[in-house]
Amino acid sequence: MGRGAAMAAVPVLALLLLLAWSGPGAAGQKRKEMVLSEKVNQLMEWASKRSVIRMNGDKFRRLVKAPPRNYSVIVMFTALQPHRQCVVCKQADEEYQILANSWRYSSAFTNKIFFAMVDFDEGSDVFQMLNMNSAPTFINFPAKGKPKRGDTYELQVRGFAAEQLARWVADRTDVNIRVIRPPNYAGPLMLGLLLAVIGGLVYLRGSNLDFLYNKTGWAFAALCFVLAMTSGQMWNHIRGPPYAHKNPHTGQVNYIHGSSQAQFVAETHIVLLFNGGVTLGMVLLHEAATSHMDVGKRKIMCIAGIGLVVLFFSWLLSVFRSKYHGYPYSFLMS
Repeated sequence: MGRGAAMAAVPVLALLLLLAWSGPGAAGQKRKEMVLSEKVNQLMEWASKRSVIRMNGDKFRRLVKAPPRNYSVIVMFTALQPHRQCVVCKQADEEYQILANSWRYSSAFTNKIFFAMVDFDEGSDVFQMLNMNSAPTFINFPAKGKPKRGDTYELQVRGFAAEQLARWVADRTDVNIRVIRPPNYAGPLMLGLLLAVIGGLVYLRGSNLDFLYNKTGWAFAALCFVLAMTSGQMWNHIRGPPYAHKNPHTGQVNYIHGSSQAQFVAETHIVLLFNGGVTLGMVLLHEAATSHMDVGKRKIMCIAGIGLVVLFFSWLLSVFRSKYHGYPYSFLMS
């Protein structure tokens, strides 16, 4: 009988030992699940009020850096306060808001990814913690592990257009976001204004439409369009690059991008000016050769045309050399 009682007590003892061994682990797992649930609920509540969640140092450490986490967070580190004078930050913020709103109001919206922002004046400790000294910067903090090299967005190469950001987000998180921009009535209004002007001219000068056959006017309009397109305006419209770049260490402003894979808006304006100077020089040379003015004026036009072509072409070539490193040729300027 004593032996039977001892045998019956063995399973009970084994069960107690099993519970004692697994109890702390199960309790810890349950505690992690509770913490994770609280974090997700908190983020969902904030995201329901604002597509881009503003974070300070405490929120960033608790919700982005600290485990557990089963969601990705796209964070824009920026400096939006007026005294920072970061024009690029404001432009990037507008595109970032468009991207976050497109995700927030999408039918595919889930708690798999959140969009957040850390302003330098609200979370300078975060900038110090990440050894970050420039803004704006976009970083993806993945659901598992630490950010890798590809989780930092290449702003200078890809620009900050919402569509480019969406492609990068899809590449890093497998979440595809269809960017929906708010309606922009500037284009239709400008087209309507242009049509109104043309209609007004036709109405006022209905008996004399010779101006429509003015070759000089049409040539000038076509030339302006060609110069705008060859200077890179369409690339700016698609990529949305910054106007210029200010070095945070030296304060020096760069208007020419150092890579052949990217450009600044100011750079296209400079190239447009240089192309226009070369074109004007060619026009002067043509007029000097074909016009019926006196010889003295034609000589002046010829010299001015040659000077414009030589000067502006040498500047164009120097810009080309600065972007395509190792290009061997130069003219007047190195």
